[in-house]
Amino acid sequence: MKVVAIVQARMGSTRLPNKVMKPIGGTPMIEVLLSRLAKAGEVDEIVVATSTDARNLPLVEHVRALGYACEQGSENDVLDRYLTCAQRHDADVVVRITGDCPLVDPALVDDCIRRFKASGVDYFSNIDPPSFPDGLDIEVFRRSALETAARETQRTHDREHVTPYLRESGRFRSAALRHDTDLSAWRWTVDEASDFEVACAVFAHFAPDRHFGWEQVRELQQAQPGLFAANAALARNEGAALGTGQKLWKRAKRVIPGGNMLLSKRAEMFLPEQWPAYFSRARGCRVWDLDGREYIDMSIMGIGTNILGYGHPEVDAAVRQTVDAGNMSTFNCPEEVYLAEKLVELHPWADMVRLARSGGEANAIAIRIARAASGRDKVAICGYHGWHDWYLSANLADDKSLDGHLLPGLEPKGVPRELRGTVFPFNYNNFAELEALVNAHDIGVIKMEVVRNKGPEDNFLHKVRELASARGIVLIFDECTSGFRETFGGLHKKYGVEPDMAMFGKALGNGYGITATIGRREIMEAAQSTFISSTFWTERIGPTAALKTLEVMERLQSWTTITDTGLAVRGGWQALADKYGLAIEHWGLPALTGFSFKSPQALAYKTLITQEMLRQGYLAGNCTYVCTEHTPEIVAGFFAALDPVFAMIRACEDGDDVMQRLNGPLCHAGFKRLN
Repeated sequence: MKVVAIVQARMGSTRLPNKVMKPIGGTPMIEVLLSRLAKAGEVDEIVVATSTDARNLPLVEHVRALGYACEQGSENDVLDRYLTCAQRHDADVVVRITGDCPLVDPALVDDCIRRFKASGVDYFSNIDPPSFPDGLDIEVFRRSALETAARETQRTHDREHVTPYLRESGRFRSAALRHDTDLSAWRWTVDEASDFEVACAVFAHFAPDRHFGWEQVRELQQAQPGLFAANAALARNEGAALGTGQKLWKRAKRVIPGGNMLLSKRAEMFLPEQWPAYFSRARGCRVWDLDGREYIDMSIMGIGTNILGYGHPEVDAAVRQTVDAGNMSTFNCPEEVYLAEKLVELHPWADMVRLARSGGEANAIAIRIARAASGRDKVAICGYHGWHDWYLSANLADDKSLDGHLLPGLEPKGVPRELRGTVFPFNYNNFAELEALVNAHDIGVIKMEVVRNKGPEDNFLHKVRELASARGIVLIFDECTSGFRETFGGLHKKYGVEPDMAMFGKALGNGYGITATIGRREIMEAAQSTFISSTFWTERIGPTAALKTLEVMERLQSWTTITDTGLAVRGGWQALADKYGLAIEHWGLPALTGFSFKSPQALAYKTLITQEMLRQGYLAGNCTYVCTEHTPEIVAGFFAALDPVFAMIRACEDGDDVMQRLNGPLCHAGFKRLN
């Protein structure tokens, strides 16, 4: 029987890119592995199996230069890649070695091959069950068994990981080598940066000898456990359970503080250790993850950026036309003028506009202009207005000042202490509190969200307007979230109250970066007395997308559609709560609707919903940001899938342990809703 060792290796590892070519003691890891494996006397030939991905070209060239065969096949169907290699090299028996195991032991490989031959089985390994350190994995099987598996299974997991069908189907005779001491918790494989650190330390210890045995490494770990501490917390075969997005999320947290650029999109906010985290494409209200799995987004729809759904064809076509024509030049883009005129047309009380690309920028612009116009520095705020120093300075005087507006316990580290006493929060619908602030401090600006949860009571907004006018205070409505949800423009139009300034973002460009600050001429012209300027506020894609988005919104009357859909979603939640006797509380605008369980287990129940709905192909939690692509059919399917999850929650309320139903930690608490 011809025995061929096939080493699977590729450059596109999600968790540690290019790992097989990373140098250990100055030599690429794949070369170190091959040189060790070549000592196995029972192996007739060694072949490296990689994919046709162009990134693997350096690997292919290096392996072939060493004198080994290197075959290229499917990136994801690794079973087919193995079978092709086995057939091309006339293998009767295949030894499976993975390219992330530089400590592979040739003597152990020989032992497994001899035991395979002696036992007469179809499949033999030292991993079922695991008892050797992770990184010494050896599987030996007949080519005929591999051919049978390739014919009979189309399960993605089987084809990606090559041998699960051989082990689990019951179709094949199998046997295993077990060590007398269970060392399976020890980690000698290389999947992550900390693994590579350990591997380098081991080889450095034995240098210049590369051909030490695995028993010597065991003795080293027993004698110097600190040498192996870097990756000790990583779980065995974690990669088999993690999706590509989850692997990339782990990698991201090594190089990006917090893992990403937006708190609300962190995986831990949804489903820690299980959330797909990244998308490959999006269309309508559907999202595909990096593994090609499709989900219906009944969650936050890009944090409310896509009222018209993802990838709206007309908006995208306008952007492509702009890209073809050129996005930036020394000249200004005419679209910024057209967009400013349109926003003024929609808000006749306003006369002038400044554009930016993010909500935080728009908030900072508005505060700078308003302070310049009023000639006063102190600001009264209600709601969430971004991450800038001016806003977080509210917590300098009292670290609980923003608890009702943002995240409890938020620390204003990095915010200059000199800003203390410049920003004062007040609660929505509490006019007396605002009036007291104005009487006690020289307030020059009142900045607030029109509505975030419940609407105004007792003419609250009108009273705020009258107070601002009487005291010469600039009134700003932050409509970055609420704009275009219930009216064609700002939500303030619904209540008949006109501010001095307003900001729009999120939905304005249907997923493209564009925000606007609008205001009365006498206020906005104060921008000329200060410095507010940024290069990429002049790019063309943002205003182009906004103009087309506004055109489509107006034609579809999207604000009516998403409000009606949001009310239907809210009604569906209530119907399920009534059916199962669960107490819930609704919050948010109809188009940004959400609910909370009135239970000490509310956060666990939210996590359970996300976990169970993800299995069924939905991105879901306890809120839905509605878009025009959320058709009645999609909403009906969503609630059909959600019904049994509410039944689970009822069972938990009746005594079942919700934590036993969760496959990971609780999601993190997010931004607090405002009353």
